[in-house]
This record gives sequence, structure tokens and C-alpha cells, in this order.
Amino acid sequence: MLHLITGGSGSGKSAYAEHCILRLGIKERIYIATMYPFDGESHRRIARHREMRKEKNFQTTECYTGLKSLTLPPDSNVLLECMSNLTANEMYQPGGAGERTVHEILEGVRQVKESCANLVIVSNEIFSDGMDYDTETRRYQRYLGDINCQIAAWADCVTEVVYGIPIKIKGDSLQYETTD
Repeated sequence: MLHLITGGSGSGKSAYAEHCILRLGIKERIYIATMYPFDGESHRRIARHREMRKEKNFQTTECYTGLKSLTLPPDSNVLLECMSNLTANEMYQPGGAGERTVHEILEGVRQVKESCANLVIVSNEIFSDGMDYDTETRRYQRYLGDINCQIAAWADCVTEVVYGIPIKIKGDSLQYETTD
């Protein structure tokens, strides 16, 4: 199963994504962390997310670029947090995909999905503020939008989290009945 979870900053999407993974049962839980720790704020956010999942039995794998090169345990439940960071990393990090960001990330998502039992992907909703951005920011939005649209097309479930409330866009939450 593939589940895309989106929402604005601070919407509760990360907590909801972890809840979804926990409901999938006792399979090995892998957390793919994509936030590159480049400043004090990113270190604080990483620490907060680690604290949120401390007792939830996740094995954390850091992946800033090159998602398709990951080797994951078969039959695991994987949470990829978050597509927005991975997109920026691929666009701007040395050794990232640059102009091939969309293709490389989608290929990576395909490979991760094929190697695990369930994949939950978190992404940010950054498209509805109505602001006019510079050319480079618009390129980032276009890439992330293309990636999110393709993942949503592949997904069994798509959920937007607004004010901590999950709103089903596509799919059936019955897929989360645990198998313990």
C-alpha cells in the first residue's frame, strides 16, 4: 500500500503518518529522514521528530539524496518524511539530481515501494498561499507539485491533514486494520 499524506506546516501530518504506520502492525518500521540539518532550526525540528517517535520502534535511515539507492528490509513498513525536503535536497545539494529531480525522486519512490510492504509519504502543501515567488522558488514548487501529483496517482490513499484533522482525498482507511 502507498499512502500520501499532505498538509501545511504544523498541521499534524507527521503525527498522523506515524499513527498510520503504527496501525499497520508489528512489521519492521523504517523512518526515512530527509531533512538535511543545515541550521539550528533544522536541528530543533529533527530533535522534535525523533522525540515524537522515540517509543514507536522506528529504525531511522537518513536519506538526503539518492532515494533509489536505499536498501530496505523486505516486508517492512516505511515512513518517508518528507518529500518537500527531499525535493529541495535533490535540487540544491552537491551531488543532487538538479534538473533531473522529478525523475530521480519518482524512480526512488517506485523502488522503495517495490521493496517494502507499505509506504507512507509525507509532503507539504505549499501551493495555496497565493503569493508571487521568484523564478527559483516557482521551479521548486513546480517540481514538488509534479512529484506530489504522480505519487497521488499511484497512491492507494491520499490524505490532507488540516488543523490535526485527517481529510480523506482518495482511498479507504480500512487498509489500516492491524494484522497483529
